[in-house]
Amino acid sequence: MDPEIFEMENADIAWCPGCGDFLILKALKQALADLELGPEKLVLVSGIGQAGKLPHYLKSNVFNGLHGRSLSPATGIKASNPDMVVIDVSGDGCMYGEGGNHFMHTIRRNPDITNIVLNNMVYGLTKGQASPTSQVDFKTPFQVDGVFEEPFNPLAVAITLGASFVARTFAGDIPHMVEVLKKAIEHKGYSLVDIFQPCVTFNKVNTFTWFKENTYLMDDTHNPYLKIEALKRALEGNDGEGKFPLGIFYIKKGHPTFEENLSVYKKDKTPLFWRKVDKNKLKNLIDSKRGL
Repeated sequence: MDPEIFEMENADIAWCPGCGDFLILKALKQALADLELGPEKLVLVSGIGQAGKLPHYLKSNVFNGLHGRSLSPATGIKASNPDMVVIDVSGDGCMYGEGGNHFMHTIRRNPDITNIVLNNMVYGLTKGQASPTSQVDFKTPFQVDGVFEEPFNPLAVAITLGASFVARTFAGDIPHMVEVLKKAIEHKGYSLVDIFQPCVTFNKVNTFTWFKENTYLMDDTHNPYLKIEALKRALEGNDGEGKFPLGIFYIKKGHPTFEENLSVYKKDKTPLFWRKVDKNKLKNLIDSKRGL
């Protein structure tokens, strides 16, 4: 399939020139095209932020929600129509900050969705405040003395909570991004793909060059099916020493998805949105709960 099928004509793209988001958008289009997933099979869900704008520039079904709350409608969309491919696109501030609670409990539920997080270690929409993943001593116009909190480690949290697919890639390596995204989308269950994405305007520290010099690709010696080994890898780099690994950290197979655990699909696999509502039955149920 030609990735041009996802092109939005005359789109007014509101990203800064040189932003890593352009490369991620290109990689996602290519991954979807390689998987033969047309716009009609896809739902992109996002919150607020520069990352949250990405679905606006890719032809598909789109739901744009509240800041940090995109995983809840994404889970609901997948539960209502399990046949759709649901991809949640967010940023490090939106997903790991405002949406931290939703992030953790979505992992526990294990819906069959792909959660792509564009991680630039700064708030790139609201003028450059430190984000949950900003490194210690990172200075901003708001953290003038530098960040002193330990950065949030999304991969370690996801692995600890039993996420069924955890990976990290880098916006400066399109082929690697495409392959990781394809495997994440094909995986059955919750998939986290954290993407290092340089912000060329508000983060002059974690640049394309910095990420190239401070990351490395994991080789075949890493076994993604061993949770403890995956957790050890996820801790690398976060202490300010050593490099950040890139690749697939953890895969957990055989874990039932949120949709598979729903009683409404035990006997009838028809997607909820196709089913006709028995209004009298629904009214009687509501009245019974009211004590009428």
